Amino acid sequence: MSDDTRHDPQGEQLRAAAPATFDNWERETLERLVFATVREQRAARRWSIFFKISFLVLAFFAIWAYFDFNFSGTDADAMGRHTALIEIDGAIDTEGSGSADSVIPSLDKAFADPGSAAVILRIDSPGGSPVQAGMIVDEMLRMKKLYPNKPLYVVVDEICASGGYYIAAAADKIFVNKASIVGSVGVLMDGFGFTGLMDKLGVERRLLTAGENKGFLDPFSPQTDKQKQHALSMLSEIHQQFIAVVRAGRGKRLKETPEIFSGLYWTGARAVEMGLADGFGTVDTVARDVVKAEDIIDYTAHEGLPERVLKKFGASVGAGAVHSIYKGAVPALR
Repeated sequence: MSDDTRHDPQGEQLRAAAPATFDNWERETLERLVFATVREQRAARRWSIFFKISFLVLAFFAIWAYFDFNFSGTDADAMGRHTALIEIDGAIDTEGSGSADSVIPSLDKAFADPGSAAVILRIDSPGGSPVQAGMIVDEMLRMKKLYPNKPLYVVVDEICASGGYYIAAAADKIFVNKASIVGSVGVLMDGFGFTGLMDKLGVERRLLTAGENKGFLDPFSPQTDKQKQHALSMLSEIHQQFIAVVRAGRGKRLKETPEIFSGLYWTGARAVEMGLADGFGTVDTVARDVVKAEDIIDYTAHEGLPERVLKKFGASVGAGAVHSIYKGAVPALR
């Protein structure tokens, strides 16, 4: 028998198994490709759904912020007679609930609403800008003249000091808690001087100005007696404006002593005794017992979505830092 015709069982088995092995490998590869494609399609659908939902949510809030829907105004129309509430929470400044741009439109809307029986300003503020406080007071006085039968009350929470009290003094009555902090009728201008430290470190200040007082209150330059007296004169002038507002608002109720206008502050209980406040109460008790209109509608102007988003992601950090550098050189009621 020749070698070509010799029987080889093992070889025949290997040749028979080879096609099957190839078929299995091909099948497994195709299955993996199919499953991978399915997974990619599922992931793509999930991301597509996610982005569509996110877009719809953002679009909804953008439209809501743009039109600034005022749900409290709708409630006011439905509820009829009510007590209008405006909140000042925090520093009296160019931004936030204590700014004139925020408070004045709220005052106008609250007084103009025919359903509001009275307006309550709820104040929780340590003070701030005399300019912003003065603008708010001017509008309060204007509204009181336009609506003489609609009283304006202030309710103090934790603190109503300096610029906060500047505003409160223009109200018809002030209600406090016995432990509230009230008063601080004074003005300050604060800052730092680094001239001594710079001399020790050998640092030279190179400040060029046109006008001998243009570098007034520069923290890296020495302060002259003339500049100091000028600053004190400004503070005294603003202080007298503050005192005039308190005297005009409180009238004969104020048991005036030199300490009242010294910048000191007192508890709410002591403030009532001194005539800085009229009695004890909260927003709810004043609405119920004084105004006789328990339904309270909030007219406070709240920040829209764009402002909240920008602040959340720090878009105003740079401007805030620059503002804080120069803020100490501005007179403040705090």
